[in-house]
Amino acid sequence: MTDFSTIYKLSLVALWCFIHACSSSSSSCPLLECWFVQEKVGRGGGLAGATTQEKTLLHIRKDERDDGAASSRAPSDINPDRIYVITDPAETLCHRSFNPPRGSIKKPQCEVNPFLPQPSSLAWVRSLTENAFSPVYLQADWFSASFHGVDEQRGVATITRAPSGTKEHSVILSLTSTTMTAQARLGQPFTLDCSFWADPLSPLSETGFAVEWRYQFRGDGRLVLAYDGKTDRLADTLEEGATLDFEALHERGNASLILQETKVQHSGTYICSVFLPYLLAQVAMELEVVEPPSLSIHPSPLPLAVPGQVLNIQCEASGFVPLPVDLSWEFRGADGKSRSLGSGSMSGHRQAWDGTYSQSTRLQLDTSKLDLGRGGEISCVAVHRGGTRRASVTLSVIGFSSPSIEDSMAMVGVALVLYGLIKFASWTFTSSGSDEAAKPNKDK
Repeated sequence: MTDFSTIYKLSLVALWCFIHACSSSSSSCPLLECWFVQEKVGRGGGLAGATTQEKTLLHIRKDERDDGAASSRAPSDINPDRIYVITDPAETLCHRSFNPPRGSIKKPQCEVNPFLPQPSSLAWVRSLTENAFSPVYLQADWFSASFHGVDEQRGVATITRAPSGTKEHSVILSLTSTTMTAQARLGQPFTLDCSFWADPLSPLSETGFAVEWRYQFRGDGRLVLAYDGKTDRLADTLEEGATLDFEALHERGNASLILQETKVQHSGTYICSVFLPYLLAQVAMELEVVEPPSLSIHPSPLPLAVPGQVLNIQCEASGFVPLPVDLSWEFRGADGKSRSLGSGSMSGHRQAWDGTYSQSTRLQLDTSKLDLGRGGEISCVAVHRGGTRRASVTLSVIGFSSPSIEDSMAMVGVALVLYGLIKFASWTFTSSGSDEAAKPNKDK
């Protein structure tokens, strides 16, 4: 009984240790291999314009008490002068997307650059450094870095500081987005995620902050929104339907851009910038507005067909974005089997006033060349980045060699309708003739 109790207790201890180890490893901070990129220094001491890049190793930790970086061995292909320790109290770099399982093929991407603190001349940032006083705090080694997680949705930008001549950096400003590549439906509200954290112990976080959103597409750009958090003032812009949650911005650093109704022209690159005095961090994200097509078939319903007849059927795909769309035709017989009828005759695409596209395809259906039996279902199928759409109409073929009860009833119905029309016309003509004969002759 004693041996069983001992084994049971040891099992519980082992299980607890395993769970504790797993949880601690899942929340541990990563060891990141990055590229250190900087401009070359020319012979005269100036910048030569070209850039150099070399591998660097970043030991991420939550606080300065974590000395795990000192015990880890660096790869032999990394210069010891390019090994740094980064203290990240907000733990933005400790997310699992930057720390994939060992042996994982996908790796996070990151780049480190030297950074020079300087005041900004932008009107909505100028108030942060209006005293024109450069604090001694800026006399240090500064880096800016960008990180992209393995999930391709999370991105982080950081500004770090280290006392001159040391390699132990601390994150002073970090910017995070979870919508690095995003899709939005046309006409729906959408939020581009962007949040920031500033070290409360840094004297630069005491003065205030500013937020800016810019849009870029194919070389063109515009200011979407700019906000001076120190004076609580929005800059004048021409952008409509874009705003911030100002309460969340001041309370939690949530600088996300809220698009109240997405339009075609919202597709492009959005840059979220957060300013502290002398500091700037940015993340760029891609937004694609996607809307699948609406389909309509003409004529609908289809007229009754007879063997040997050629039917012209058109399918219109409208209101979709972006290009392209793949249109095709299918036939489903009474036996439930489907077969392709090809893509038909395609038109060129046309663009509407709202930026969406339309395109059509025409099908010439020759009932003498195709074995359509007594008919079935004709479908127009559109395959688009926003999803697959389908529209269908019923095809009825009459006069088949061995007509069915349904065909016979249809022909009888047509005959009855024609007979009724003839009788009605005859009655109308006879009635009008009788009325003329009954009128008195006024000339007598």
